[in-house]
Amino acid sequence: MTGAPVNPWHALWALVIGFFMILVDATIVSVATPAIMQDLGADVASVVWVTSAYLLAYAVPLLVTGRLGDRFGPKQVYAVGLVIFTLASLWCGLTTTVAQLIVARIVQGLGASMMNPQTMSVITRTFPADQRGRAMSLWGAVAGIATLVGPILGGVLVDGLGWEWIFFVNVPVGVVGLVLALRLVPDLPTHVHRFDLLGVLLSGVGMFLLVFGIQEGQAFGWGRIAGPISVWSLIIAGILVLAGFVFWQVRNRGEPLLSLALFRDRNFSLANIAITTVGFTVTSQAFPIMLYAQGVRGLSPTEAALLLAPMAVFSGVLAPVVGRLADRHHPRHTAGVGLLGVTVALVWLAAVMVPNAPIWQLLLPLGLLGAASAFVWAPIGSTATRNLPMAHAGAGSGVYNTTRQVGAVLGSAGIAAIMEARLAALLPGMSGDAEAAVGGLPPAQHGAFAAAMAQSLLLPAGVLLVGLVAVLCFARPTHLRRAPAGAAVSGAGDR
Repeated sequence: MTGAPVNPWHALWALVIGFFMILVDATIVSVATPAIMQDLGADVASVVWVTSAYLLAYAVPLLVTGRLGDRFGPKQVYAVGLVIFTLASLWCGLTTTVAQLIVARIVQGLGASMMNPQTMSVITRTFPADQRGRAMSLWGAVAGIATLVGPILGGVLVDGLGWEWIFFVNVPVGVVGLVLALRLVPDLPTHVHRFDLLGVLLSGVGMFLLVFGIQEGQAFGWGRIAGPISVWSLIIAGILVLAGFVFWQVRNRGEPLLSLALFRDRNFSLANIAITTVGFTVTSQAFPIMLYAQGVRGLSPTEAALLLAPMAVFSGVLAPVVGRLADRHHPRHTAGVGLLGVTVALVWLAAVMVPNAPIWQLLLPLGLLGAASAFVWAPIGSTATRNLPMAHAGAGSGVYNTTRQVGAVLGSAGIAAIMEARLAALLPGMSGDAEAAVGGLPPAQHGAFAAAMAQSLLLPAGVLLVGLVAVLCFARPTHLRRAPAGAAVSGAGDR
Protein backbone atom coordinates (compact mmCIF):
# COMPACT_ATOMS: atom_id res chain seq x y z
CA MET A 1 0.00 0.00 0.00
CA THR A 2 1.40 3.39 -0.93
CA GLY A 3 2.92 5.21 2.03
CA ALA A 4 2.35 2.31 4.42
CA PRO A 5 5.28 1.16 6.59
CA VAL A 6 6.87 -2.22 6.01
CA ASN A 7 5.46 -3.34 9.34
CA PRO A 8 2.10 -1.69 10.13
CA TRP A 9 2.36 -2.92 13.73
CA HIS A 10 4.74 -0.03 14.44
CA ALA A 11 2.03 2.44 13.49
CA LEU A 12 -0.59 0.62 15.51
CA TRP A 13 1.54 0.53 18.66
CA ALA A 14 2.11 4.27 18.31
CA LEU A 15 -1.63 4.92 17.99
CA VAL A 16 -2.81 2.76 20.88
CA ILE A 17 -0.82 4.90 23.34
CA GLY A 18 -3.19 7.79 22.71
CA PHE A 19 -6.19 5.47 22.38
CA PHE A 20 -5.46 3.97 25.81
CA MET A 21 -5.12 7.44 27.32
CA ILE A 22 -8.45 8.79 26.07
CA LEU A 23 -10.34 5.72 27.28
CA VAL A 24 -8.69 5.80 30.71
CA ASP A 25 -9.84 9.41 31.07
CA ALA A 26 -13.45 8.33 30.60
CA THR A 27 -13.36 6.44 33.94
CA ILE A 28 -10.44 7.80 35.94
CA VAL A 29 -12.33 10.80 37.38
CA SER A 30 -14.87 8.63 39.23
CA VAL A 31 -12.36 7.73 41.97
CA ALA A 32 -11.24 11.36 42.32
CA THR A 33 -14.77 12.73 42.83
CA PRO A 34 -14.56 13.22 46.64
CA ALA A 35 -11.14 14.90 46.40
CA ILE A 36 -12.31 17.27 43.66
CA MET A 37 -15.43 18.17 45.66
CA GLN A 38 -13.38 18.99 48.73
CA ASP A 39 -10.60 20.90 46.98
CA LEU A 40 -12.80 22.95 44.63
CA GLY A 41 -15.74 23.34 47.00
CA ALA A 42 -18.13 21.73 44.51
CA ASP A 43 -21.31 19.73 45.02
CA VAL A 44 -21.98 16.25 43.66
CA ALA A 45 -24.07 17.46 40.71
CA SER A 46 -21.26 19.73 39.51
CA VAL A 47 -18.55 17.08 39.82
CA VAL A 48 -20.66 14.53 37.95
CA TRP A 49 -20.50 16.93 35.02
CA VAL A 50 -16.70 16.64 35.02
CA THR A 51 -17.21 13.15 33.57
CA SER A 52 -20.47 13.82 31.72
CA ALA A 53 -19.05 16.81 29.82
CA TYR A 54 -16.07 14.74 28.65
CA LEU A 55 -18.24 11.84 27.48
CA LEU A 56 -20.67 14.17 25.73
CA ALA A 57 -17.93 16.06 23.85
CA TYR A 58 -16.30 12.72 23.04
CA ALA A 59 -19.39 10.95 21.69
CA VAL A 60 -21.31 13.62 19.77
CA PRO A 61 -18.77 14.55 17.03
CA LEU A 62 -17.59 10.99 16.20
CA LEU A 63 -19.49 10.79 12.90
CA VAL A 64 -17.86 14.02 11.74
CA THR A 65 -14.34 13.38 13.09
CA GLY A 66 -14.27 9.97 11.44
CA ARG A 67 -14.99 11.61 8.10
CA LEU A 68 -12.28 14.23 8.73
CA GLY A 69 -9.75 11.41 8.71
CA ASP A 70 -10.86 10.37 5.22
CA ARG A 71 -10.55 13.94 3.99
CA PHE A 72 -7.31 15.14 5.62
CA GLY A 73 -5.64 11.85 6.54
CA PRO A 74 -5.96 9.84 9.76
CA LYS A 75 -2.40 10.66 10.86
CA GLN A 76 -2.96 14.41 10.59
CA VAL A 77 -6.35 14.41 12.35
CA TYR A 78 -5.05 12.08 15.08
CA ALA A 79 -2.02 14.33 15.71
CA VAL A 80 -4.17 17.48 15.99
CA GLY A 81 -6.56 15.67 18.34
CA LEU A 82 -3.67 14.44 20.50
CA VAL A 83 -2.24 17.96 20.81
CA ILE A 84 -5.68 19.30 21.84
CA PHE A 85 -6.18 16.45 24.31
CA THR A 86 -2.73 16.88 25.89
CA LEU A 87 -2.99 20.65 26.29
CA ALA A 88 -6.52 20.29 27.68
CA SER A 89 -5.21 17.73 30.20
CA LEU A 90 -2.67 20.28 31.44
CA TRP A 91 -5.47 22.86 31.64
CA CYS A 92 -7.61 20.42 33.68
CA GLY A 93 -4.87 19.99 36.27
CA LEU A 94 -4.31 23.74 36.59
CA THR A 95 -7.98 24.73 37.07
CA THR A 96 -9.09 26.29 40.33
CA THR A 97 -12.89 26.07 39.97
CA VAL A 98 -15.20 23.26 38.96
CA ALA A 99 -16.63 25.40 36.13
CA GLN A 100 -13.15 25.79 34.60
CA LEU A 101 -12.58 22.06 34.99
CA ILE A 102 -15.81 21.23 33.15
CA VAL A 103 -14.89 23.54 30.25
CA ALA A 104 -11.41 22.03 30.05
CA ARG A 105 -12.94 18.55 30.02
CA ILE A 106 -15.16 19.53 27.09
CA VAL A 107 -12.07 20.55 25.10
CA GLN A 108 -10.35 17.34 26.18
CA GLY A 109 -13.35 15.32 24.95
CA LEU A 110 -13.24 17.06 21.55
CA GLY A 111 -9.58 16.09 21.20
CA ALA A 112 -10.41 12.49 22.12
CA SER A 113 -13.20 12.48 19.53
CA MET A 114 -10.71 13.43 16.81
CA MET A 115 -8.30 10.67 17.85
CA ASN A 116 -10.56 7.67 18.38
CA PRO A 117 -11.85 6.92 14.84
CA GLN A 118 -8.39 7.34 13.31
CA THR A 119 -6.94 4.37 15.21
CA MET A 120 -9.48 1.99 13.70
CA SER A 121 -9.22 3.65 10.29
CA VAL A 122 -5.43 3.07 10.18
CA ILE A 123 -5.97 -0.61 11.00
CA THR A 124 -8.47 -0.89 8.14
CA ARG A 125 -6.19 0.84 5.66
CA THR A 126 -2.81 -0.72 6.55
CA PHE A 127 -3.57 -4.34 7.48
CA PRO A 128 -4.76 -6.87 4.86
CA ALA A 129 -8.23 -8.26 5.54
CA ASP A 130 -6.86 -11.70 6.50
CA GLN A 131 -4.56 -10.18 9.16
CA ARG A 132 -6.89 -7.57 10.57
CA GLY A 133 -8.16 -9.73 13.41
CA ARG A 134 -4.80 -9.71 15.21
CA ALA A 135 -4.58 -5.94 14.86
CA MET A 136 -8.11 -5.51 16.17
CA SER A 137 -7.29 -7.82 19.08
CA LEU A 138 -4.67 -5.32 20.25
CA TRP A 139 -7.10 -2.43 19.69
CA GLY A 140 -9.83 -4.27 21.59
CA ALA A 141 -7.55 -5.38 24.41
CA VAL A 142 -6.47 -1.78 24.93
CA ALA A 143 -10.13 -0.68 25.00
CA GLY A 144 -11.07 -3.37 27.51
CA ILE A 145 -8.07 -2.92 29.79
CA ALA A 146 -8.31 0.88 29.76
CA THR A 147 -11.80 0.81 31.26
CA LEU A 148 -10.45 -1.28 34.15
CA VAL A 149 -7.16 0.57 34.63
CA GLY A 150 -8.86 3.97 34.94
CA PRO A 151 -10.26 3.51 38.46
CA ILE A 152 -7.11 1.72 39.67
CA LEU A 153 -4.74 4.36 38.33
CA GLY A 154 -7.04 7.10 39.58
CA GLY A 155 -7.01 5.70 43.10
CA VAL A 156 -3.21 5.43 43.19
CA LEU A 157 -2.65 8.96 41.84
CA VAL A 158 -5.28 10.61 44.05
CA ASP A 159 -4.00 8.87 47.19
CA GLY A 160 -0.35 9.56 46.41
CA LEU A 161 -0.12 12.90 44.56
CA GLY A 162 -3.56 14.56 44.45
CA TRP A 163 -6.45 14.67 41.99
CA GLU A 164 -4.63 17.07 39.62
CA TRP A 165 -2.23 14.28 38.67
CA ILE A 166 -4.91 12.19 36.99
CA PHE A 167 -4.67 14.91 34.32
CA PHE A 168 -0.99 15.89 34.58
CA VAL A 169 0.07 12.31 33.88
CA ASN A 170 -1.38 12.66 30.37
CA VAL A 171 1.11 15.38 29.42
CA PRO A 172 4.32 13.32 29.15
CA VAL A 173 2.39 10.37 27.73
CA GLY A 174 0.80 12.66 25.15
CA VAL A 175 4.16 14.10 24.10
CA VAL A 176 5.66 10.61 23.66
CA GLY A 177 2.54 9.46 21.78
CA LEU A 178 2.73 12.46 19.44
CA VAL A 179 6.41 11.90 18.61
CA LEU A 180 5.80 8.21 17.90
CA ALA A 181 2.71 8.92 15.80
CA LEU A 182 4.51 11.50 13.66
CA ARG A 183 7.42 9.10 13.10
CA LEU A 184 5.67 5.76 12.70
CA VAL A 185 2.15 6.36 11.34
CA PRO A 186 2.16 6.55 7.53
CA ASP A 187 0.80 9.45 5.49
CA LEU A 188 -2.07 7.57 3.90
CA PRO A 189 -3.79 8.76 0.70
CA THR A 190 -6.62 11.22 1.31
CA HIS A 191 -9.92 11.36 -0.54
CA VAL A 192 -11.53 14.59 -1.63
CA HIS A 193 -14.86 14.90 0.14
CA ARG A 194 -17.31 17.78 0.03
CA PHE A 195 -18.61 18.28 3.52
CA ASP A 196 -22.33 17.89 3.94
CA LEU A 197 -22.91 20.90 6.21
CA LEU A 198 -26.60 20.16 6.79
CA GLY A 199 -25.69 16.57 7.61
CA VAL A 200 -23.06 17.76 10.08
CA LEU A 201 -25.61 20.05 11.76
CA LEU A 202 -28.35 17.41 11.95
CA SER A 203 -26.04 14.66 13.21
CA GLY A 204 -24.46 16.95 15.81
CA VAL A 205 -27.76 18.30 17.16
CA GLY A 206 -29.44 14.88 17.11
CA MET A 207 -26.56 13.14 18.86
CA PHE A 208 -26.30 15.91 21.46
CA LEU A 209 -30.01 15.78 22.34
CA LEU A 210 -30.07 11.98 22.47
CA VAL A 211 -26.86 11.48 24.44
CA PHE A 212 -27.49 14.41 26.79
CA GLY A 213 -31.04 13.22 27.47
CA ILE A 214 -29.98 9.66 28.25
CA GLN A 215 -26.92 10.73 30.19
CA GLU A 216 -28.80 13.14 32.44
CA GLY A 217 -32.02 11.15 32.71
CA GLN A 218 -31.12 9.56 36.02
CA ALA A 219 -29.86 12.82 37.52
CA PHE A 220 -33.23 14.49 36.86
CA GLY A 221 -35.29 11.44 37.76
CA TRP A 222 -36.42 11.16 34.13
CA GLY A 223 -38.52 14.23 34.77
CA ARG A 224 -38.25 17.92 33.92
CA ILE A 225 -34.91 19.68 33.51
CA ALA A 226 -36.26 23.23 33.29
CA GLY A 227 -39.77 24.54 32.67
CA PRO A 228 -41.46 22.60 29.87
CA ILE A 229 -38.21 20.83 28.90
CA SER A 230 -38.11 17.24 30.12
CA VAL A 231 -35.59 14.45 29.71
CA TRP A 232 -37.96 12.52 27.49
CA SER A 233 -38.62 15.52 25.26
CA LEU A 234 -34.85 15.79 24.65
CA ILE A 235 -34.54 12.10 23.86
CA ILE A 236 -37.54 12.12 21.50
CA ALA A 237 -36.30 15.30 19.83
CA GLY A 238 -32.88 13.69 19.38
CA ILE A 239 -34.41 10.61 17.75
CA LEU A 240 -36.50 12.79 15.43
CA VAL A 241 -33.51 14.92 14.42
CA LEU A 242 -31.45 11.80 13.74
CA ALA A 243 -34.32 10.41 11.67
CA GLY A 244 -34.20 13.67 9.71
CA PHE A 245 -30.44 13.17 9.33
CA VAL A 246 -30.98 9.71 7.84
CA PHE A 247 -33.69 11.05 5.52
CA TRP A 248 -31.34 13.79 4.32
CA GLN A 249 -28.54 11.28 3.73
CA VAL A 250 -30.91 9.31 1.48
CA ARG A 251 -32.11 12.38 -0.43
CA ASN A 252 -28.76 14.18 -0.67
CA ARG A 253 -27.78 14.14 -4.38
CA GLY A 254 -24.27 15.37 -3.62
CA GLU A 255 -21.95 13.64 -1.18
CA PRO A 256 -23.65 12.78 2.13
CA LEU A 257 -21.79 12.87 5.44
CA LEU A 258 -22.55 9.19 5.97
CA SER A 259 -22.84 6.79 3.05
CA LEU A 260 -25.76 4.56 3.97
CA ALA A 261 -24.33 2.07 1.46
CA LEU A 262 -22.04 0.99 4.30
CA PHE A 263 -25.04 -0.67 5.93
CA ARG A 264 -25.66 -2.83 2.88
CA ASP A 265 -22.80 -4.91 4.20
CA ARG A 266 -24.58 -7.34 6.49
CA ASN A 267 -21.59 -7.85 8.76
CA PHE A 268 -21.03 -4.11 9.23
CA SER A 269 -24.65 -3.61 10.33
CA LEU A 270 -24.64 -6.63 12.65
CA ALA A 271 -21.28 -5.67 14.14
CA ASN A 272 -22.65 -2.24 15.05
CA ILE A 273 -25.57 -3.88 16.85
CA ALA A 274 -23.20 -6.20 18.69
CA ILE A 275 -20.74 -3.48 19.74
CA THR A 276 -23.63 -1.38 21.08
CA THR A 277 -24.50 -4.20 23.50
CA VAL A 278 -20.81 -4.62 24.38
CA GLY A 279 -20.51 -0.88 25.13
CA PHE A 280 -23.65 -1.16 27.27
CA THR A 281 -22.23 -4.09 29.23
CA VAL A 282 -18.67 -2.85 29.73
CA THR A 283 -19.91 0.43 31.18
CA SER A 284 -22.78 -0.89 33.27
CA GLN A 285 -21.24 -3.96 34.88
CA ALA A 286 -18.67 -2.02 36.92
CA PHE A 287 -21.20 0.06 38.87
CA PRO A 288 -22.94 -2.69 40.89
CA ILE A 289 -19.64 -4.56 41.38
CA MET A 290 -17.90 -1.47 42.78
CA LEU A 291 -20.83 -0.51 45.01
CA TYR A 292 -21.06 -4.06 46.39
CA ALA A 293 -17.30 -4.18 47.02
CA GLN A 294 -17.25 -0.86 48.87
CA GLY A 295 -20.65 -0.81 50.55
CA VAL A 296 -20.93 -4.48 51.57
CA ARG A 297 -17.34 -5.74 51.69
CA GLY A 298 -15.87 -2.49 53.07
CA LEU A 299 -13.10 -2.20 50.47
CA SER A 300 -11.51 1.13 49.67
CA PRO A 301 -12.00 2.55 46.15
CA THR A 302 -8.53 1.39 45.12
CA GLU A 303 -9.01 -2.07 46.67
CA ALA A 304 -12.38 -2.40 44.97
CA ALA A 305 -10.86 -1.44 41.62
CA LEU A 306 -8.09 -4.03 42.12
CA LEU A 307 -10.81 -6.65 42.42
CA LEU A 308 -11.17 -6.25 38.66
CA ALA A 309 -7.47 -6.93 38.03
CA PRO A 310 -8.04 -10.56 36.89
CA MET A 311 -10.27 -9.25 34.11
CA ALA A 312 -7.50 -7.04 32.77
CA VAL A 313 -4.86 -9.78 33.05
CA PHE A 314 -6.88 -12.46 31.27
CA SER A 315 -8.09 -10.06 28.61
CA GLY A 316 -4.57 -8.84 27.85
CA VAL A 317 -2.93 -12.28 27.84
CA LEU A 318 -5.54 -13.86 25.56
CA ALA A 319 -5.81 -10.97 23.08
CA PRO A 320 -3.03 -12.16 20.70
CA VAL A 321 -4.43 -15.69 20.66
CA VAL A 322 -7.92 -14.47 19.90
CA GLY A 323 -6.56 -12.21 17.15
CA ARG A 324 -5.15 -15.23 15.32
CA LEU A 325 -8.41 -17.12 15.76
CA ALA A 326 -10.37 -14.13 14.43
CA ASP A 327 -8.32 -14.20 11.22
CA ARG A 328 -8.65 -17.95 10.69
CA HIS A 329 -12.16 -18.83 11.81
CA HIS A 330 -15.71 -17.65 11.25
CA PRO A 331 -16.32 -14.65 13.56
CA ARG A 332 -19.68 -16.01 14.69
CA HIS A 333 -17.76 -18.77 16.50
CA THR A 334 -15.14 -16.65 18.26
CA ALA A 335 -17.42 -13.71 19.04
CA GLY A 336 -20.24 -16.07 19.98
CA VAL A 337 -18.05 -17.85 22.51
CA GLY A 338 -16.99 -14.49 23.94
CA LEU A 339 -20.47 -13.01 24.31
CA LEU A 340 -21.87 -16.23 25.74
CA GLY A 341 -18.94 -16.43 28.18
CA VAL A 342 -19.46 -12.86 29.38
CA THR A 343 -23.18 -13.55 29.89
CA VAL A 344 -22.45 -16.71 31.90
CA ALA A 345 -19.82 -14.87 33.96
CA LEU A 346 -22.24 -12.06 34.87
CA VAL A 347 -24.96 -14.53 35.93
CA TRP A 348 -22.38 -16.53 37.91
CA LEU A 349 -21.10 -13.38 39.61
CA ALA A 350 -24.65 -12.33 40.48
CA ALA A 351 -25.14 -15.72 42.17
CA VAL A 352 -22.08 -15.36 44.44
CA MET A 353 -22.40 -11.66 45.32
CA VAL A 354 -23.55 -12.24 48.91
CA PRO A 355 -22.22 -10.43 52.00
CA ASN A 356 -19.85 -13.12 53.27
CA ALA A 357 -18.69 -14.73 50.02
CA PRO A 358 -14.95 -15.56 50.03
CA ILE A 359 -13.00 -13.29 47.70
CA TRP A 360 -11.86 -16.27 45.61
CA GLN A 361 -15.49 -17.03 44.78
CA LEU A 362 -15.77 -13.54 43.28
CA LEU A 363 -12.44 -13.76 41.44
CA LEU A 364 -13.46 -16.90 39.50
CA PRO A 365 -16.38 -15.33 37.57
CA LEU A 366 -14.39 -12.08 37.25
CA GLY A 367 -11.57 -14.09 35.66
CA LEU A 368 -14.03 -15.71 33.27
CA LEU A 369 -15.40 -12.25 32.49
CA GLY A 370 -11.94 -11.06 31.46
CA ALA A 371 -11.15 -14.20 29.45
CA ALA A 372 -14.47 -14.09 27.61
CA SER A 373 -14.10 -10.36 26.93
CA ALA A 374 -10.91 -11.10 25.01
CA PHE A 375 -13.03 -13.08 22.52
CA VAL A 376 -15.36 -10.14 21.91
CA TRP A 377 -13.40 -7.12 20.70
CA ALA A 378 -11.24 -8.49 17.87
CA PRO A 379 -13.86 -10.63 16.06
CA ILE A 380 -16.53 -7.93 16.15
CA GLY A 381 -14.19 -5.05 15.26
CA SER A 382 -12.42 -6.88 12.43
CA THR A 383 -15.74 -8.13 11.02
CA ALA A 384 -17.07 -4.57 10.96
CA THR A 385 -14.08 -3.26 9.01
CA ARG A 386 -13.04 -6.09 6.66
CA ASN A 387 -15.28 -4.99 3.79
CA LEU A 388 -15.14 -1.21 4.26
CA PRO A 389 -14.14 0.76 1.12
CA MET A 390 -10.83 2.50 1.83
CA ALA A 391 -12.32 5.90 0.94
CA HIS A 392 -14.88 5.45 3.73
CA ALA A 393 -12.68 3.76 6.36
CA GLY A 394 -12.83 6.82 8.64
CA ALA A 395 -16.58 7.24 8.24
CA GLY A 396 -17.15 3.55 9.02
CA SER A 397 -14.90 3.80 12.06
CA GLY A 398 -16.84 6.87 13.21
CA VAL A 399 -20.13 4.97 12.98
CA TYR A 400 -18.71 1.97 14.83
CA ASN A 401 -17.29 4.06 17.66
CA THR A 402 -20.46 6.15 17.85
CA THR A 403 -22.66 3.09 18.34
CA ARG A 404 -20.24 1.76 20.97
CA GLN A 405 -20.33 5.08 22.83
CA VAL A 406 -24.13 5.35 22.62
CA GLY A 407 -24.27 1.83 24.05
CA ALA A 408 -22.04 2.98 26.91
CA VAL A 409 -24.32 5.94 27.67
CA LEU A 410 -27.36 3.65 27.58
CA GLY A 411 -25.56 1.25 29.90
CA SER A 412 -24.77 3.97 32.43
CA ALA A 413 -28.38 5.19 32.47
CA GLY A 414 -29.87 1.69 32.40
CA ILE A 415 -27.82 0.30 35.28
CA ALA A 416 -28.57 3.36 37.42
CA ALA A 417 -32.30 2.91 36.83
CA ILE A 418 -32.28 -0.83 37.59
CA MET A 419 -30.17 -0.37 40.73
CA GLU A 420 -32.57 2.28 41.99
CA ALA A 421 -35.56 0.04 41.23
CA ARG A 422 -34.08 -3.00 43.01
CA LEU A 423 -33.03 -0.92 46.02
CA ALA A 424 -36.53 0.55 46.24
CA ALA A 425 -37.96 -2.99 46.21
CA LEU A 426 -35.50 -4.57 48.67
CA LEU A 427 -34.66 -1.56 50.87
CA PRO A 428 -37.70 0.75 50.66
CA GLY A 429 -36.47 2.88 53.56
CA MET A 430 -33.17 3.80 51.93
CA SER A 431 -32.93 7.47 51.03
CA GLY A 432 -30.81 8.92 48.24
CA ASP A 433 -29.07 7.08 45.47
CA ALA A 434 -26.94 3.96 45.77
CA GLU A 435 -23.58 5.73 45.75
CA ALA A 436 -24.60 8.15 48.50
CA ALA A 437 -25.85 5.26 50.66
CA VAL A 438 -22.69 3.18 50.45
CA GLY A 439 -20.67 5.25 52.93
CA GLY A 440 -22.97 4.63 55.88
CA LEU A 441 -24.60 1.31 55.02
CA PRO A 442 -25.45 -0.54 58.29
CA PRO A 443 -24.59 -4.27 58.47
CA ALA A 444 -28.26 -5.18 58.76
CA GLN A 445 -28.82 -3.89 55.23
CA HIS A 446 -25.84 -5.63 53.65
CA GLY A 447 -27.84 -8.67 52.51
CA ALA A 448 -30.55 -6.68 50.75
CA PHE A 449 -28.04 -4.24 49.23
CA ALA A 450 -25.90 -7.09 47.91
CA ALA A 451 -28.99 -8.75 46.43
CA ALA A 452 -29.99 -5.50 44.69
CA MET A 453 -26.53 -5.13 43.15
CA ALA A 454 -26.46 -8.80 42.11
CA GLN A 455 -29.87 -8.59 40.46
CA SER A 456 -28.80 -5.44 38.63
CA LEU A 457 -26.04 -7.42 36.89
CA LEU A 458 -28.71 -9.44 35.12
CA LEU A 459 -29.57 -6.38 33.00
CA PRO A 460 -26.26 -6.26 31.07
CA ALA A 461 -26.33 -10.06 30.88
CA GLY A 462 -29.73 -9.88 29.18
CA VAL A 463 -28.74 -7.05 26.84
CA LEU A 464 -25.69 -9.01 25.74
CA LEU A 465 -27.95 -11.77 24.43
CA VAL A 466 -29.06 -9.33 21.71
CA GLY A 467 -25.42 -8.97 20.68
CA LEU A 468 -25.05 -12.77 20.74
CA VAL A 469 -27.93 -13.14 18.28
CA ALA A 470 -26.35 -10.50 16.04
CA VAL A 471 -22.95 -12.20 15.85
CA LEU A 472 -24.51 -15.60 15.24
CA CYS A 473 -25.99 -14.06 12.08
CA PHE A 474 -22.57 -12.95 10.74
CA ALA A 475 -21.86 -14.00 7.16
CA ARG A 476 -18.58 -15.77 6.45
CA PRO A 477 -15.93 -13.09 5.74
CA THR A 478 -14.77 -12.71 2.16
CA HIS A 479 -11.15 -13.64 2.87
CA LEU A 480 -12.27 -17.00 4.28
CA ARG A 481 -14.53 -17.68 1.30
CA ARG A 482 -11.89 -16.90 -1.32
CA ALA A 483 -9.01 -18.94 0.05
CA PRO A 484 -8.80 -22.55 1.22
CA ALA A 485 -8.63 -23.02 4.95
CA GLY A 486 -4.92 -23.90 4.83
CA ALA A 487 -4.09 -20.77 2.86
CA ALA A 488 -5.98 -18.58 5.31
CA VAL A 489 -4.02 -20.07 8.20
CA SER A 490 -0.73 -19.56 6.41
CA GLY A 491 -1.50 -15.96 5.51
CA ALA A 492 -2.53 -15.08 9.06
CA GLY A 493 0.57 -16.59 10.50
CA ASP A 494 3.07 -14.67 8.40
CA ARG A 495 3.23 -11.77 10.80
